[in-house]
Amino acid sequence: MPEPATPTPPPWAAGGVGHTPAPAARPDAAHEHAAPPAADTGPRSSATGAGPRNAAAHSGPRSGADAPHRPQPPGEPAAAPRTGAELPQEPRPPIGPPSPPASAAPTLDGEAAYRTRTSAAVPANAVTARPDGTVGQSPIRPDAEAKVNGTFDYASDLAFDGMLWGHTLRSPHPRALIRSIDTGPALALPGVAAVLTAADVPGKLHYGLIEADQPVLAPGEVNYQGEPVAIVAAETLDLARRAAERIAVDYEPLEPQCDPSEAVEAGAYFRYQPVRVGDPDTAEAAVVVTREYEVGMQDQAPLGPESGVAVPTGGGLVLHVATQWLHSDLEQIAPCLGLEPERIHLEMAGIGGAFGAREDLSVQIHMAMLALRTGRPVKMMYDRAESFLGHVHRHPARMRYEHGADADGHLVYVKAHIVLDGGAYASTTEAVVGNAASLAVGPYRVEHASIDAWGARTNNPPCGAMRGFGAVQTCFAYESQMDALADALDLDPLEIRRRNAIARGDQLITGQVIDAYEPDPAAPADPDRARPFSPLADLLDRFTDLPVPPVPADRDIVELPGGTGNTTHGEGVRRGVGYGVGLKNICYSEGFDDYSTARVRLELGGPEHDGEPVAYIHTAAAEVGQGHWNLQTQIARTELGVRHVVLLPNDTKIGSAGSSSASRQSYMTGGAVKAACEAVRDLWQDRDLADGPIEATRVFRHRATKPMDPVTGQGDSHVQLALCVHRATVDVDVELGLVKVVDLTCVQDVGKILNPVALEGQIHGGTAQGLGLAVMEEIVTDGGRVKNASFTDYLIPTILDMPPMRLRIVENADPEAPYGLRGAGEPPTLSSTPAIVAAIRDATGLPLTRVPVRPEHLTVRRPS
Repeated sequence: MPEPATPTPPPWAAGGVGHTPAPAARPDAAHEHAAPPAADTGPRSSATGAGPRNAAAHSGPRSGADAPHRPQPPGEPAAAPRTGAELPQEPRPPIGPPSPPASAAPTLDGEAAYRTRTSAAVPANAVTARPDGTVGQSPIRPDAEAKVNGTFDYASDLAFDGMLWGHTLRSPHPRALIRSIDTGPALALPGVAAVLTAADVPGKLHYGLIEADQPVLAPGEVNYQGEPVAIVAAETLDLARRAAERIAVDYEPLEPQCDPSEAVEAGAYFRYQPVRVGDPDTAEAAVVVTREYEVGMQDQAPLGPESGVAVPTGGGLVLHVATQWLHSDLEQIAPCLGLEPERIHLEMAGIGGAFGAREDLSVQIHMAMLALRTGRPVKMMYDRAESFLGHVHRHPARMRYEHGADADGHLVYVKAHIVLDGGAYASTTEAVVGNAASLAVGPYRVEHASIDAWGARTNNPPCGAMRGFGAVQTCFAYESQMDALADALDLDPLEIRRRNAIARGDQLITGQVIDAYEPDPAAPADPDRARPFSPLADLLDRFTDLPVPPVPADRDIVELPGGTGNTTHGEGVRRGVGYGVGLKNICYSEGFDDYSTARVRLELGGPEHDGEPVAYIHTAAAEVGQGHWNLQTQIARTELGVRHVVLLPNDTKIGSAGSSSASRQSYMTGGAVKAACEAVRDLWQDRDLADGPIEATRVFRHRATKPMDPVTGQGDSHVQLALCVHRATVDVDVELGLVKVVDLTCVQDVGKILNPVALEGQIHGGTAQGLGLAVMEEIVTDGGRVKNASFTDYLIPTILDMPPMRLRIVENADPEAPYGLRGAGEPPTLSSTPAIVAAIRDATGLPLTRVPVRPEHLTVRRPS
């Protein structure tokens, strides 16, 4: 992996980027827990005045009309850092006003404010980061030690004095009328404090991320299995569950609509988005490949189930929730509770994984209603089965693709018919359909395209955001088509992709121009220097010095499919190799006013900080495990040249940071923190910290995007595009249908490396979820009913399923993005799935047009 390039430091920042960096931090190194004194941060206690037990540590309308800020390009690369014993002791930053930086900070939304007040008291649950690590390095995460030793409080660990437990009664039917609900038997149980139904919702009955169509509690009809019907608060969780069982609901079951294609034909869909360019019907092709593909319903499977605590505050509420977007939650919750948003304060609780599952509401409104009714704190926590029913999933898809190419393998036209099953309610289906349609051909040039994409409304479980967000489904189809064309033309799978690879100046099928690339100086030499730079060809060329692992002459049975099951000694085992390319949009698209807010305060620290300057960062950005807390501290050290950084709790006392999704937080909140630090740095030129703190708040926006045309699909709908290529090597027991992924090699363009270890973790994690979709992960439904809502029956990859990974990380900087970065968390999920399936095809000779690939797909009707 190349050493990360870092911006040139201002001359006063002895401890910032450009100084001799410290060695990479060891995972088992000590973690600093000290934090400034606590202060009142708003209501956090029960009626008895007691606070939470071990409160979790935290860090810190579609409109494209706003003129976006265009960040300054990064500076020249610094010398490659040294490691180990070569490194001298890191110098401490100066205390005092810095000299002006080489170039002025860019103008951003928001005004900087100099505060002459004394140091603001800091919440006890603020996080003090270790005093090392700038952009381009891999310091230990502020939350690392607590998560490793088990002292980190997740949302499910929170407890308050006087706390009640809440539980939800859910529909057993995918579609039914509710004739009556009798709550009397539940209320008769001693210790039951409240039982609420739709009639008790104090405000608006419906909520939703994009369209407010989902009932808080079903008012008279349920539309999917697991839809909430009633909620209970009781002294214990067991009692709340028993009380829910005693609620008598008289249902009249109705025939559910579970076929998404039939739903579309009947006009039941959330969005239809066509894309039209050229005229595929008149285009002439030498080779035509037509196939139908299917993608099963995948679950995000976060290890931490949905949980939270609602605390009444005398006319208002404090909600401690594990969510991906605090302010979106607030916008949906307040109208349903009939409260002004100012009376509701949300604070981020510890998050045990997300991957899109926490974008939609789950426990938030229900526990808030119960807390308002009882006047006591109410905690809700799903068990695993309820978690499967209580959050959205990846949209299953049915797709028909037709690719036409000339005799040399160049694409002539593409036709696609894409049906995504959105389930019972809208969630983010509208945006998922937009992604699927706009990225339906992938990173390939084609003159003629006709794409039709629908998001069907059915009585299946609701589907919404999951890592890859609409691009995963189409990637499996278009990559399978590229392999089919390569087979038909007897071309190498890499070569057909290279011949069709988009280059700078080319257009996607939506008309968007590929422009935001500054080629990596270390890129392989292009023999055709007159050809525009192709970011995809650049990645494909990197595989030339990454050979496929050889087949060992003598293999241990543990390394074969079936492993310790001793199912084979090598007979019937075939090896295959396959490739997959993924193109993913980064940040929100189609004219959405996407922004993030950050506040940075700089002040002199106390004895615990040796009297040195301390930077306090306040954002509402969710830390879902991606390492964003760490990145915020790295940016502050880089831009301010300080060692000490404290992350204030993520909450709604600061402006929105948007969602921790769409691979956007490094870009958006990273950009906001960088801008706020730059403003503080400028103010520091004329101020003395001894006179008081310096504070600045900044709102960061990316360049504007446009909605897709509803008829042609044309428009500059995406902010940034990211590429990833996988090569998979698999062994397949063709007699038993068992698959072992032997090797996964990944080449990914990340723009610029900001934290090498965190980046590698994102690529490994995204690849693992792609592997799961390829060979094991699927929510199985029958007539709208989920059949495998447990980790016993819903399988996810373990460390035994993930093979060794080889990574080649490429840095083709984006001149529009902070530090030149390119979102990296989602692209590996796209490309790993088709690469693995292509390798299985190579081993078996079977077409394999559905994922996940199951043993029966490899053994039934297998060619002899």
